[in-house]
Amino acid sequence: MAKTALIIDDSLTFRQMVVMALTDAKFTVIEACNGQDALDKLKGARVDIIISDVNMPVMDGITFVKTARAQPQLKKTPILMLTTESQPEMKQQGKAAGATGWIVKPFKAAHLIQVVSDLLP
Repeated sequence: MAKTALIIDDSLTFRQMVVMALTDAKFTVIEACNGQDALDKLKGARVDIIISDVNMPVMDGITFVKTARAQPQLKKTPILMLTTESQPEMKQQGKAAGATGWIVKPFKAAHLIQVVSDLLP
């Protein structure tokens, strides 16, 4: 059975790049343009991994992670931050919120797939 990933990014271009990499790796992909959109799309859906940007309108990635971790069905779902933010303080905020991993943009598709594979059982 194919794994399902939720991609959250306000940049259509970056979402398309991630979708392309993941579909090549045989993932089913759900797209969201911000944290609130992602929460709406998660209602009734089951995902194996979530990949989120940090800086987005409506609901940023850190707030999304905190909100997602408060939901019992998402407590153990890996959440990978894929962002331009590289400062240690921001990474620490993500970790404190419950992020599982952190990749800085720009990214290589092979590296993303390797990290995603490492995070999944």
